[in-house]
Amino acid sequence: MTSEEKLQIIIESVDEIKAEQIEHLDVRSKTSIADYFVVCSGTSDRHVESIADRVFERMATHREKPLRVEGERSGWVLQDYGDIILHVMREEQRQFYDLETLWKNAQVDPNLV
Repeated sequence: MTSEEKLQIIIESVDEIKAEQIEHLDVRSKTSIADYFVVCSGTSDRHVESIADRVFERMATHREKPLRVEGERSGWVLQDYGDIILHVMREEQRQFYDLETLWKNAQVDPNLV
């Protein structure tokens, strides 16, 4: 499955379960750890967990399992699918860490271009 296909499934999955402020960041020219980050918000810890569970279930139907999962029951769940990293966060944590600004302002790595 291509990165773009995974990205589409993840975005559709989080949208189906009413994740808020869904953003995807193309980080291919900035880091070698992933091609895309998907960042979205949940309204409560339970909502964050439900969003992450939905993505896990949908990706599993396509025989894709995360390489690792971190932060369950913490208000921030990270699922690493290799080329796509999903961040599902409570709004307070999202504002504090501001991943979107961090990665949008990151320098392009000339070794990756």
